[in-house]
Amino acid sequence: MSSIDKNLLSSEVNRRRTFAIISHPDAGKTTMTEKLLLLGGAIRLAGSVKAKKSKKFATSDWMELEKQRGISVSTSVMNFEYRNFICNLLDTPGHQDFSEDTYRTLAAADAAIMLIDAAKGVEPQTIKLFEVCKLRGIPIFTFVNKLDRESRDPLDLMHEIESVLGIATYPMSWPVSSGERFRGIIERETRSLHFFEGRNTTTETVAKIIPLENKEEISALVPEDLLTEALDGLDMVEMAGDEFSSERFLRGELSPVFFGAAMTNFGVRLFLEKFLEMSPSPSAKGSNQGKIEPLSPNFSGFIFKIQANMDPKHRDRIAFLRIVSGVYEAGINVTIPRLNREIRLTQPQQFFAQDRSTLDKAYAGDVVGIYDPGIFTIGDSLVEGGSFSFEGIPSFAPENFAVVRTSSALKRKQLFKGLVQLCQEGTVQMFVDETRAASDPILAAVGSLQFDVLLFRLKNEYNVDCVLDSLAFKHARWTNASSEEIAEAKAATDVVSVRDMQGCSLFLFKNDFTLSYFQEKCNNIKLFRSNSSLHGNMMQMSINIFEE
Repeated sequence: MSSIDKNLLSSEVNRRRTFAIISHPDAGKTTMTEKLLLLGGAIRLAGSVKAKKSKKFATSDWMELEKQRGISVSTSVMNFEYRNFICNLLDTPGHQDFSEDTYRTLAAADAAIMLIDAAKGVEPQTIKLFEVCKLRGIPIFTFVNKLDRESRDPLDLMHEIESVLGIATYPMSWPVSSGERFRGIIERETRSLHFFEGRNTTTETVAKIIPLENKEEISALVPEDLLTEALDGLDMVEMAGDEFSSERFLRGELSPVFFGAAMTNFGVRLFLEKFLEMSPSPSAKGSNQGKIEPLSPNFSGFIFKIQANMDPKHRDRIAFLRIVSGVYEAGINVTIPRLNREIRLTQPQQFFAQDRSTLDKAYAGDVVGIYDPGIFTIGDSLVEGGSFSFEGIPSFAPENFAVVRTSSALKRKQLFKGLVQLCQEGTVQMFVDETRAASDPILAAVGSLQFDVLLFRLKNEYNVDCVLDSLAFKHARWTNASSEEIAEAKAATDVVSVRDMQGCSLFLFKNDFTLSYFQEKCNNIKLFRSNSSLHGNMMQMSINIFEE
């Protein structure tokens, strides 16, 4: 690669920002996503995810079931430009049943935006997702949302974030009251008031920005008691709060906090500009040959998501690829180390929910779609001129189990094809019990909504009507025990053993008691909540959270 090309590569990589939004359901994540797209010029009118009567749906929610239910259950990828930045926004599922899809997506992100409901504070799903972000050491921005509704005291919210999540905070802005009395936010850096007026939910109302020294102008707009209360709170933060440290922030130890109201698009532009200025450009990723730097001239990347039938007319299958290094151009030859196979890649595709367009080139940090002829799996590495593998992406222990049945014997082959493809996408997990008929695999999911999506997609994409019969299991645990040890354990405890699609062994337990009894009776056998211990998968540190 010539020196000019190196300079171009450096310039292109440094203007990429690849990030995900995490939150508890109903914290306003889909709304926030749309307002960022609105500011980026990607859309001209934002449609609330709940505005079903007018047939307006969130841009990021492309699956028909998502439109019907008004929730996000599938990760979308959206690319947009803002000034000189190329943004790759990974819109993760908001529903807790699809947390595993979110874990996979976080593997592709260089930063995360954590949305907090100003009235509810830190909620359970936020804690779970935050822990994964923190273990991966990625920078975390906090946006305290819904200030246009009655909210908790901002000092209490800051304290809760620090005490519950164990991360230091640094407010970049500070609210002036909330709900009907909400008058805006104070930007700390410029010591200015961003005055809130109007409640337009579809387009941006440009904020009036007034320096705090212009007391007469501010007093005409903001009641004195509200301004005094806000300034007193800000003074307390400045006296007793953490100092901002770029190093701690980039290590994921300190979170810059912004306040605003995504529904009325207030405080979002200030946040976006600060986010793009502060967030890191694409980072190096770990592999079995050490860290792979984004400015390495050879192309490499990994697949973190597979989605079939995004376009029902074409029945296609798209693999989402996070580019780690080099440049992706049409016709590039890459190796898939897992298969020890070389393939030629076609034109990279850029996504905006279900819409797509072709690109001439894509660079480290970009998330692109590539046509999958049925050979890719989640976690696959694609490498030009080498054979290293990136750290993989783990599966986590499901808590819901069932078998699926169809009344039509003629459609069993179609059913099994659909099951395999949807399991490869990660919609559900599929296990085989060697004592059962191979045609009756056990399906498993973290949450029951995943089963609803499975049945919906089998019917709409594969034309197979199915019913699910629940199985009386509550826990699944992977094991690295030998086949002899597994046989002995089954004889001693009557436990059920199965294999996943990668051939790894698991035990299924009916309740907490049978799990405890097994651990007591077979204390020589190790049990794992994820398969990361078996495959050397990404987030080896996930053992700290997910293992027994």
